[in-house]
Amino acid sequence: MPSTEMTTSPLDLESEPGRPTMLRVQGSDGSPVWAAGARDGLRAALVEHGAVLVRGLGLRDIADVAAVLERLDLEPVTERETFAPRRTHSPGVHSSSPWPPNQPMCMHHELSYTLEFPGLMLFACLAEPLSGGATCLADAAAVLDALPRELTERFEREGWLLTRSYNGEIGATVTQAFGTDDREAVERYCRAHAIDCAWQPDGGLRTAQRRSAVVRHPVSGRRCWFNQIAFLNEWTIAPEVREYLVDEYGADGLPFNTRYGNGEPIGEDVVQLLNSVYEAHTVRTPWQAGDLLVVDNIRTAHSREAYEGPRDVVVGMTSPTPLESCSPTVEVGLR
Repeated sequence: MPSTEMTTSPLDLESEPGRPTMLRVQGSDGSPVWAAGARDGLRAALVEHGAVLVRGLGLRDIADVAAVLERLDLEPVTERETFAPRRTHSPGVHSSSPWPPNQPMCMHHELSYTLEFPGLMLFACLAEPLSGGATCLADAAAVLDALPRELTERFEREGWLLTRSYNGEIGATVTQAFGTDDREAVERYCRAHAIDCAWQPDGGLRTAQRRSAVVRHPVSGRRCWFNQIAFLNEWTIAPEVREYLVDEYGADGLPFNTRYGNGEPIGEDVVQLLNSVYEAHTVRTPWQAGDLLVVDNIRTAHSREAYEGPRDVVVGMTSPTPLESCSPTVEVGLR
């Protein structure tokens, strides 16, 4: 990493079991000057480690975060097919997903069900919580190696299927997900992005899309478990919430669910297995205000702990990456 008064050498990266790789920066006080000098070294560190926590930047507000993204020369990603509406603070910089503070968020790769997703995610802590609330990480290559081969081979052959029901009551609306409420425009988007869609008698929309569960990292070539199979599956939902949703909308009308690529249901035992393997490979560090966590979205899954007290972590989605550059194992769309 280039040496300046606001950067540190790659030799100063700190590694500790159970925690993400850390880079300590002294004296930057939120200045974007650090980012310009650290750009190449940070990218090299991400290829090796999958994520780097930068501590000491002193990020204070949205303007600081936007300036760092600009100096890192990262192209922002426009989010589509979102599950929960976010506030957009500036191009590529958004609020965190509105997830209940008392509920943890399962491991996932951001927008892994889209045909173009963020290659890099940046999380900036502007206010740390009183307790909990860490953004946790898991190495997707290690997770793939730890899963039963029979299971991963099936997902490689078939991919995974994501189904969604937009009902206007839970989660993102059609307008929030697709950027328009015009039916023809939504249908065009779905056709262009290999999404099967059907309007319901009540005006709602149901969609289904098949994607690869295992991909190769476009830079390192590492095979990674890259999907949201567990996170978006019905068995990850709190039991009482799942029961309510099934009663209200029916088993086929859940706001979201995942299946094997051939359409067969995924059992609760498989979802529990996936989450247990994620947990076994999880690293975490409590947030400190001013921290910046840079995550390779393909190599590294992320989640969020439950927390108490105020927590302000803004999210940067950058480096749009096409699925086709990651050696997908199945054709997109439905069979």
